Parts: sequence; structure tokens; C-alpha cells
Amino acid sequence: MTTTADTPAAQKRGALDLLIRLRALIALFVVLAFFSAMAPNFLSVANTLIMAKHIAVIAILGIGMTFVVLTGGIDLSVGSIAGLSGMVAGALILNGVELTPLGLVAFPSIPLVILAVVALGACIGVANGVLVTRFGVAPFIATLGMLYVARGAALLLSDGATFPNLIGSADFGNQGFPFLGSGRLLGIPVPVLLLALLAVAASFAAARTAFGRRIYAVGGNERAAFLSGIRVGRVKIYAYVISGACAALVGLIVASDLVSAHPASGETFELSAIAAVVLGGASLSGGRGTIGGTLIGACVIGALGDGMVMLGISEFWQMVIKGAVIVGAVMLDQLQLRMTRGSWR
Repeated sequence: MTTTADTPAAQKRGALDLLIRLRALIALFVVLAFFSAMAPNFLSVANTLIMAKHIAVIAILGIGMTFVVLTGGIDLSVGSIAGLSGMVAGALILNGVELTPLGLVAFPSIPLVILAVVALGACIGVANGVLVTRFGVAPFIATLGMLYVARGAALLLSDGATFPNLIGSADFGNQGFPFLGSGRLLGIPVPVLLLALLAVAASFAAARTAFGRRIYAVGGNERAAFLSGIRVGRVKIYAYVISGACAALVGLIVASDLVSAHPASGETFELSAIAAVVLGGASLSGGRGTIGGTLIGACVIGALGDGMVMLGISEFWQMVIKGAVIVGAVMLDQLQLRMTRGSWR
């Protein structure tokens, strides 16, 4: 007996649905194949390690962004938070903390600098979450405003100047900052190891914990989640906190790798993070997406950016192409959504 599932139209739709679901892997294969053919050194060991660090930066941002997107929100402030975080780290390392009552200047150790900066990113995430949940500001507007606030604060810290030579001083006990961004353990770049740890923790949290189930529930149907007893506002705030903390960690990694901090650092990072998340299969309407998908999406964006640099493509065209990738990924997401609902023709 011939069933509806056996009809040519149903088979065609099933094949198209499978291609859309595997779009990130297909895109990664195409990008790697294309740039390997165009640039012989693209997959050399040296370039692969460099590319892995770039991918780690995008992926860490993407992991934080994934939690926000799963709730149906978006965080446009991650690039500015990264820039501000690098500047705060630079100020702490070079200028220390002035203790006016004691007439002293304290220079925190590098672990304390890292903890303070990540806590700062988390606090900015709290502010984003409160604006969205308590004041009802649309996520796009709230985080866009925070983008300018954080960028402005980064400029104010040094009047627009760069904090250079962030190697610390043995006298102040704050050496070792460059290891975070450019160090290696067992030959593996530290940022890649940090990404691996973060990815495992985030995957476990998203897939195996009550918090993860609440994140998906809020993004899938916020009203139903509220009626089932989930504290929707608190879940959303936690998502923005994770995003802010991840952005701060990225700011530290970038400043450490460059051994300097510039207030313009992190510009367009939000573009790469959103592209990685959407390309990895997450839905901007919330409720659908995985950390694994985001990692694959980050690999695509990182490899694409690295390959374009190797081919000498201008930064302006790189932005155009990344923007086109985002638009294309969103179009595929909408097509997948329509097919799931059965409204596709």
C-alpha cells in the first residue's frame, strides 16, 4: 500500500528538510573544500592552530548567545562588552585600583583580574535581563542601547587611547596575562581548551538540567511556561548573564592575545556570534537550537573569515559576505519552520 510518506512529493520534502537540518555541516564542508583549493596553506598545522583560536572566540560568544536566542531574545551588546572587558583588564593591570583612604594603589593578580572582569560582564548581562523582563524593553532595543553604553564606557576609560604592553610587573605580582590568549598546554592553544570546557558545561546545562529544560520551554511557548510555574523572567535574566560573562571572557582572551586593549576591540563580534548561532540551527524565534550546532556554525564563520583574509579579500567585503550568510541562514530557518508547521509549498 502506498502511503502519503511514500509519495514523490513527501520524499522530496523529506530530502529538502534533511538538507536544511544539515546546512551547517554542508556549509563547513564547502568552505573548507573551497579555501583548501584556493589557498594551499589553508589547512596547514600552523594556520589551523591560528584558525582554531579565531573559532574559539566566535564559539564562546556564540555559546552565550545561544542561551539568549533559545529564550527568544537576542544580545547585540556582546561585542561592546568584550571591548569594555579588555579595557577594564588593561586598566587593572597597568593602573591598579586606587585605595584613596589608605593612599595606596593595589594591583590585583591576574586570576583576580579575570574574575572581576567576568563578573563585570555578568553584571551587564543582569542589566540587559532586567531591562527585558522587568521593564518590558524589547531585547533588540535593550541590548542595542547597552551596546552604546558599554562602548562609551570603554572609550571613557582611557579617553579613546589603547592600553599597551599588558605584560604586568614582577614588582606588582600581576604577570602572566598573555598566557590566557596566546599560551598553549600540550600544544593546544589555551582559548581552545577554554572553549572545550565551556562547551561541555554548556551542553550539559542545556540538555541535562532543569535550567536547560526551562530555557527551551520559555523560548518554545512563554505563556505555557509561565502557566506551568516557570519563573520566566528569572530564566531570561540567567540567559543574559551567561551571554555577558562569555562576552567578557572573549574580551579578556582578545586583549591577552594582542597584549593590549583598545576601546574599539570587539566591533562586529555580535555579527559573528549571531551568524554562528543561526547557521548552527537555532531559531531566532526561540525554543530550538543546540550548543553543538553553534560550535559547527562558529567553525563555518571562523573558517570563512580566515579563508577570506588569506585570499586578500577586503574587510568591507568580508562584512558583506557575513551579512549575507546571516540573511541566508535566517531564510533557511524560516523555511524549516514553515515545513515543520506544514505550511510549506
